[in-house]
Amino acid sequence: MSGVQRLHVGSDEDGMRLDRWFRHHFPQVTQGYLQKLLRTGQVRVDGARAKAADRLSEGQEIRVPPVPSGDERRPRPKPGLSAADRDFLESITLYEDDDLLILNKPSGIAVQGGTKTTRHIDGLLAGLGEDADTRPRLVHRLDRDTSGVLVVAKKRQAAAKMGRMFQTRSVRKIYWAVVRGLPKPPQGKVDAALIKAATPDGDRVRAARPGEHDEAQKAVTHFSVVDHAAQKFSWMSLKPVTGRQHQLRAHMAMLGHPIIGDDKYGDDRELPDAIENRLHLHARRIAFPHPATGKTVDVTAPLPEHMTRTFAVLGFQVNRVTGDGGED
Repeated sequence: MSGVQRLHVGSDEDGMRLDRWFRHHFPQVTQGYLQKLLRTGQVRVDGARAKAADRLSEGQEIRVPPVPSGDERRPRPKPGLSAADRDFLESITLYEDDDLLILNKPSGIAVQGGTKTTRHIDGLLAGLGEDADTRPRLVHRLDRDTSGVLVVAKKRQAAAKMGRMFQTRSVRKIYWAVVRGLPKPPQGKVDAALIKAATPDGDRVRAARPGEHDEAQKAVTHFSVVDHAAQKFSWMSLKPVTGRQHQLRAHMAMLGHPIIGDDKYGDDRELPDAIENRLHLHARRIAFPHPATGKTVDVTAPLPEHMTRTFAVLGFQVNRVTGDGGED
């Protein structure tokens, strides 16, 4: 057993959860044992009791009571990527530096794993680090069937700063979508709080009803029609102010103009044979201050193949876009 230690949170640990900090410094301490130490007040942060989920700040002092030594720690197998997976990640990389990795996520691949999901972006990223503390970290999410810009932090400090930027809405995001019909007016704002609702087809969100706003999440989307095809289909530029699950899909459905290919919020009308029945929602562009330098990072993701084909069928021309289309 070690004696009482007083350790300080490093700059690269700013924003880290207390339990994760413990796993990094004392991997031999189980989560259950840590919870016992916290409940009994033996672990202190700046002299005060703490919880496992508390976020740490650089310079804070952590009192660590005597804990078992790490002599019995079992070595962890090192993660790794197959050549095919490494080539895949390289093929979808839009931008990379010492702090960030920005990908063009394909439609159809999940960002994180689930009960029946074994291949996902987060799992591939795990193979890029030597251990859980050096692997790249997701800082936001995209739905499985949404394609486009996905930001990954390569350092813990960058992840913490990017997380704060998303929370304070300092990140500019532009999505492109193809929807049914022609919204009128062609520009506007949807300000409709959303609430989760379980259905036989899985989790969905819907507009909050009177009396539900305490448990609902505020959701705001700015929309603009970029072009339309005989008022039957419209190319939309969508700018979410908030970042709720399925926000853009639900908001466009509320307007009466669902995104085509949306199996949760769409309609049952058939599409022309030349248009593939897949979700036509793409995270086109993202811009934000670099977490280390403060300089603007501005990245645009090319359209996925199925949307490129749809644009060609409907006569939408990407190279003509300016302003609200996201190509300033």
